[in-house]
Amino acid sequence: MTAEPTVAEDEIPGQPAGRAGQNARSRSQHQRRKRIVQAAAALASRGGIEAMQMRTVAERAGVALGTLYRYFPSKDDLVVAVVGEEIDLLERSIERRPPRAGTSAQRAVEALMRATRGLMREPELAAALIRSLLLSDVQTDFSDRMTGLLLRAAVGPDADPDDAQRVMARALTAVWTMEMIEMLRGQAGADEIQARLELAAGRLLDG
Repeated sequence: MTAEPTVAEDEIPGQPAGRAGQNARSRSQHQRRKRIVQAAAALASRGGIEAMQMRTVAERAGVALGTLYRYFPSKDDLVVAVVGEEIDLLERSIERRPPRAGTSAQRAVEALMRATRGLMREPELAAALIRSLLLSDVQTDFSDRMTGLLLRAAVGPDADPDDAQRVMARALTAVWTMEMIEMLRGQAGADEIQARLELAAGRLLDG
């Protein structure tokens, strides 16, 4: 596979200068970054985080290794980007089909179980993502984004949750993360996890 050049990668031959050129370069950069993240996710889904070798990711994405490092200076940065991509998918799913259960706690659990089922379709990728959250030194907004998603699912996209609701939703996100670890270790099934999440959500959100 021929990798892209490392010099002046964002320059597009024949592209006029000015705003049109900037927009084209921005689209090119976005598409390149997306290819890299998708390549990393595909490798992680087959072999876990160990399979996300930077050179292999670059080859699969069709970019030069130097280009990959320009977008993602470390493997941890790349893993964080894959985590973000998975949350993007979940957020779009929740927006298309908001939870319809009766109480705030039930709607939050519905959102979390949809996230669980989505991640467990590719357990190697799920394990890589959860492991990165626990072990990586790179800062990620995973907790903030999951907390926001839970609040939108529980109280509605137009609601204005108070500080107490935010704290409780963040605590529920932490409970779910630990339950995902139990599932990935084979120590709990989906039904068991859902039952525990329902108990925790009832106490945290409806209590």
